[in-house]
Amino acid sequence: MGKSTEIARAKARRLKGMIKESDGIALENERLKAEGRREQAEARREEALARASRAASDC
Repeated sequence: MGKSTEIARAKARRLKGMIKESDGIALENERLKAEGRREQAEARREEALARASRAASDC
């Protein structure tokens, strides 16, 4: 799997987390909101790692 694919997957996962968080807000469900925020944070970390790895391999 290429680095661009990893970045795209992380962005898609972050979007999924945003949707979960927004659903949690609309439904007043704290668990769903928290789960969405957690997914977003994990996806941001994964994206940053993939970008760093890609930058390191470009050198």
